[in-house]
This record gives sequence, C-alpha cells and structure tokens, in this order.
Amino acid sequence: MLELFPAVVLTGPRRTGKTFMLRNMLPDAQYVMLEDPDVLLSVKADPRGFLDELSFPVVIDEIQQAPELFNYIRSRIDSSPGEKGRWILTGSQEVLLMRSVGESMAGRAGILRLSPFAQTECTKVTPFSGGYPEALAAGRNASLWYSSYVQTYLERDVRSVIAVKNLMTFHRFLRVLATRHGQMMNKTDIAAPLGVSVPTITEWMNVLEMSGLIVKVAPFYRNAGKRLVKTPKVYFLDSGLLCHLLGIRSDKELSLSPFAGVIFEGFVISEIIKAQHALGNEGEVYYFRDEQGLEVDIVLSPQAGRVVLAECKLSSTISPSMSASMRRLALALDKEKCRIDMRLIHTPSPTGRITSTAGEGVRACSTNEFIAEMFG
Repeated sequence: MLELFPAVVLTGPRRTGKTFMLRNMLPDAQYVMLEDPDVLLSVKADPRGFLDELSFPVVIDEIQQAPELFNYIRSRIDSSPGEKGRWILTGSQEVLLMRSVGESMAGRAGILRLSPFAQTECTKVTPFSGGYPEALAAGRNASLWYSSYVQTYLERDVRSVIAVKNLMTFHRFLRVLATRHGQMMNKTDIAAPLGVSVPTITEWMNVLEMSGLIVKVAPFYRNAGKRLVKTPKVYFLDSGLLCHLLGIRSDKELSLSPFAGVIFEGFVISEIIKAQHALGNEGEVYYFRDEQGLEVDIVLSPQAGRVVLAECKLSSTISPSMSASMRRLALALDKEKCRIDMRLIHTPSPTGRITSTAGEGVRACSTNEFIAEMFG
C-alpha cells in the first residue's frame, strides 16, 4: 500500500496493535498522537502550521480526533501526486474515519483494517480467549484486562461520539446485547429491559459497529423460491470480550454455557471476517433463513456462480442430521445452476479423526481448515 498510494489509512478496534505494528514496521517515521491534548490543541489552533512542521513518512494516530486535517492533507497530496507512502493515518472509530476518507481522500489512500489476532496467526486464540494481543498476554488475568478495556471504551469512545447520560445504563446495554449474540436484531426487545427508546438503541449499536466491536450479518437474498427473513443478525467480533460480558470465566464454564454453540458460531464468522480483512477485502458473510424455519449459519459467495454453505457445530462427533438444513437449501439453490459447496465446521477430536459422516455432499472440517480452503 505504501508503494501504491500517497496515504494509507489503517483502522480497526482499539488495542488491536495498530501503533505497535507501525512502530516496528516504520521505526524511522515521525509519530503524532492526536489523543495528546496538547497536540490536538495545536492542530485545532493552526492546522497548516502543524502540517508544515512534519517530516515524512509520518504516522498520525487517531486522526478522527481532527477530521479537518483531511482536506489539508488532500491538498498537499494533490500538489505532489507522485510521492508515495508519506502519510499513514490510523483510527479506531471506523465509521467516522471512513466518512472523512470517502469525502476527502478518494483515490489517494489505500485502506487496511487490523483485527485482533486470528487463530491462524496465534495458536492461543480460542472461542474463550478471543484475539486481543494484550488479553492473550495477560493469561489468567485476561478478565482484569477486559474489565479495564470496557471501562476505558465507555469513558473514551462512547462519550467522544454520543452524549450518554448514564454510562451504567450503557454498560448494562452491552451485557444485554451480549445475550442476543447471534440472534436476529430486535431493538425493541433490547430497549425494554433498559428503559430506553429504540432510537437510543440504534444510536448505541451504531457506536459499537463504528468501533469494530460488533458486526451485523445480513441475510442472503438470492431467490431460493421461498419468502425470506430480511432482518440482520448481530455478533460480537471478539469472542473473548463476549465471554467477559456474559460472565464466562474459563473454558470449562464456556463448555457448560447455554451460549457455547452460538459463541462458536460467532467465532467462526469472526475468523472469516479477519481473513477477508487480511486480504484487503470487505468483510462479507451472510446467513440464510426463511419463514418456514429453514436456516443456515453461514453463506458465502466468493466467486460469481459459486455459493458456499456452512454450519457450525461445537462437537467432535458429527452426524448427517447436522447438515440437513444445508442440503435442503442446496436443493433449492441448485435450480439457479450455481456451484454449491457445503462444509460442516466443527471442533475436531484430539486424534484428528472424523467420528462419523457429515452427510452426502458435505465435508467436515475445522475452523482453520475452512479458512485455509477459502482464503489460504
């Protein structure tokens, strides 16, 4: 990206390691931290003078704090369009950042997203641990790290975007939303126990989405001859944060939790999105459900004329009944003359052997095997 574009925008949730990575990749670059109050005051007072003092390449961290800089940076890029890799801009509030990038930096900036670690990058990543580097490093103290992360997030990101009158209510909202992980979005159902309005829930969910903490998975709309459900599902992108919000404190507690299956499902979806981001692509994953109750966890369309269906099962023992929904949907989609692949993603046994069949036309695989097949 640095060789192709005058500017590179690096976004992703807080504490995924954006600044750490850049300091190791670009040790000689100048670093400007806009969360430093003195630096931000200088930018607001004299943006031109601030930019005049920079040396290149320069990393401007959390640039969404001063969106007015984008127009000045664009002007300087346009005056020297042949100079590549001079501006590296980072931010943790993705929607606000990308809005400014779209308005001011179109065609001038390459865009990358840094997610928490994927399981293929770090073997410590599990559905219980999640992928935040500092949480993994904390080991048994990960719960303390997540507590601090949630508190910091409430105080910094939320208040910087919206005026939350009662942070305790927002904290309760996070925990209520965690119990709806993997369910179709019902804002009224979330608003009722909190005593807030549906527009407030909409605003709060937008904050979580723009900060990279949740993702809305849209339904797959391709005509399969049925009336389709069109409501998105909501997932937390990091399963470790989700387990913390649900009060799950160990792998054993997770295995006994009624949320274990949907946490594994969300973990697989998160790994898919991480793999897509690692390739510089948008995170695109869908689910299928119709009004008759036919439902498939994951639908991907990696190429034109090809559809991949996947079911997630937190079990080492598999059976054809686990893939019944996929096979029913495949029969309906087959009328559209597209190639259909079916995968049953499960937790392999310690021996690595599959203990029974996954069903006709269905291949059983682990999460990592699925990621390697789709994106390796």
